[in-house]
Amino acid sequence: MFKIDGHLEVYNHHLFVGGVDSLELIKEYGSPLFVINEQRIRDNYRRYQGAFPDADIYYAVKANSNFSILRILAREGAGADVFSEGELYLALLAGIRKDKILFNGNSKTDHELKYAVETGVKVSVDSVDELKTLAAFAKESGKTIPIAFRVNPDVSPKTHPKIATGLATSKFGIPLEKIIEAYDMAQKLDTIEPVGIHCHIGSQILETTPFVEMTNKMMDLVEQIDRLGIKFEFVDLGSGLGIPYKKDEPAPTPQDLADAILPVFNERANAMGLHPRIILEPGRYITADATVLLTTVNMVKEAHKNFVGVDAGFNLLVRPAMYDSYHHVLVANKADLNSERLYTIAGPVCESGDILASDRELPVVEKGDVVAVLDTGAYGFSMSSQYNGRPRAPEVLITQRKTCIVREHENIDDLLTKQRLPPHLL
Repeated sequence: MFKIDGHLEVYNHHLFVGGVDSLELIKEYGSPLFVINEQRIRDNYRRYQGAFPDADIYYAVKANSNFSILRILAREGAGADVFSEGELYLALLAGIRKDKILFNGNSKTDHELKYAVETGVKVSVDSVDELKTLAAFAKESGKTIPIAFRVNPDVSPKTHPKIATGLATSKFGIPLEKIIEAYDMAQKLDTIEPVGIHCHIGSQILETTPFVEMTNKMMDLVEQIDRLGIKFEFVDLGSGLGIPYKKDEPAPTPQDLADAILPVFNERANAMGLHPRIILEPGRYITADATVLLTTVNMVKEAHKNFVGVDAGFNLLVRPAMYDSYHHVLVANKADLNSERLYTIAGPVCESGDILASDRELPVVEKGDVVAVLDTGAYGFSMSSQYNGRPRAPEVLITQRKTCIVREHENIDDLLTKQRLPPHLL
């Protein structure tokens, strides 16, 4: 049994999350259920901030935009990396300071750019078209907008192709060979103030080497852009630090990342006589292992494999289907019993790809058991859907062993929310 003191523990065969019995949670709130441990989020954030005490930590809201999580991180002093009008709205409402928000995104709408101008947040500009549009909206408003350009550094992060964002073939950012021209254009616009540079090479990265390569490339650009007379306030190095979804999987810590990139950054900055602030954008590292998805066994079937049918599928956790991702699973009411058979955990969605976990050694599984899927706090609920007409699951927050619903369970009436019949079908 894998345990994390103060987070995941076992008593009387039951899995406890944040000191609360997972079986009691299912009794009280129903199944399936996302369970979030507040203290784990705070600890993960503090670990990152402790490794980078002189940097600004901008939480990547896309990982998990639950409003309570944003409020927790706002009170920890975090900034926010946002990718849409909705994420920007939530970050501001949660109390994250606008001067600690970066509006990222490769295809922002005109409406989103106007909202960025209205709120006065920094914008990571992804194209020359976007720069021109943003400058025009700023002129209409009589404002000057602080920007960074997002650079495509052409660095391979050694992760799943769908979450590699710094390759030359990626849709994100301006190519290295065009970035100097972009900054030269920006500094000539009255309503634009270039104050930083930005990149992000991917997600779930389990080596520090790509980050070092990226840091060197970014500092090469800082040196070249400095010759244009542009003095950067910040260099945003993104993030993408992975976590050990497989419990014996080696994964670098924030301190490992700091030990790898800070000497490079500081040496290069000091040699140039520049002192820009580092911004980092962790998302997965902050929230992933703080949440457990609890799901109840509907049936066990001996077929080509021993299938365990549960009431959560890729409608709630799409990562295994989309990325072939691994999530550790436990039988929450038999958490420390010996494994006896090989099982495949299958969801209720009408798709053959609706498999949460394949070929896992578990204790004997029976109808009514509760399966715990670990590390579901990043890209879990945030990528969920109502596919197959299945309402989304509730989320409960555990704080000092007390529980509180932070997102209510949808019901079948919610499937009709925002829908309207045309007059001829009434």
